[in-house]
Amino acid sequence: MSSDSQDRGTAPVDHRKAIAVESARFVAALENADPTTAVPSCPGWTLADLVRHTGSVQRWFSVLLHARVQEPPRTRDVDLRLPDSWDGYADWLAESATVAAEAFAATDPDLPMWAWGVDQHARFWARRMLFETLLHRVDAEVALGLRPTIDRASAVDGVDEFLVNLPFATPFAPGVANLRGPDRTIRFRATDGDGDWLVRLRPEGFGLDASGAAAGSADATVRATAADLLLLVYGRLQRGAEAVERDGDEELLTLWFDNSAF
Repeated sequence: MSSDSQDRGTAPVDHRKAIAVESARFVAALENADPTTAVPSCPGWTLADLVRHTGSVQRWFSVLLHARVQEPPRTRDVDLRLPDSWDGYADWLAESATVAAEAFAATDPDLPMWAWGVDQHARFWARRMLFETLLHRVDAEVALGLRPTIDRASAVDGVDEFLVNLPFATPFAPGVANLRGPDRTIRFRATDGDGDWLVRLRPEGFGLDASGAAAGSADATVRATAADLLLLVYGRLQRGAEAVERDGDEELLTLWFDNSAF
């Protein structure tokens, strides 16, 4: 199955431009914010931790792009140029997005590169960076009592990106190895337009099932808007939330949500 959400009838997402937009939204949310604010969706983190992590990821991915890495990196050490005080964090995060934009401008998205996910090209890192940035922007806004909005095309693409790459996440999300079953299926369906994914669990592992995504039944089904599905698969929304409809095998859904976080 292609990892491109364009195959699901949605408009393609320009990941590079979307990263700049999401970074700007994140920076805007930081105005007059308290750096010690707790981030409920990232237990143990403060807002300062969240900003530092997001900017660090953008800068690290940028280093990988400039290096055209062809094998897993042996270190994540990056010159972060982190400011000494919170007063400089917003500008530093904005600068991190600029660092990323410069890396994208210097790199052909179709360039073969090592990536931990399914797509072994430079474009993997732009797509991954978008959803790191988007989700943490949402984390920040929720922590600050703001009401996040998520572009629908990005939400559909984000659900797809998560489900396509999840089978490869075991090195840093060991619970994923537990997602096995005797040919059991879970459908994720957007209620506000295109967006339908069928995940099939087999004894040897799991993955998206291209042949069954558009029709037929599943052992368990989860329905929500594309934005809420994105928050759900990333653990920002509980499956028991009012915004989520579900039916079928609850034990299968418990297995999934207990082991799919990364």
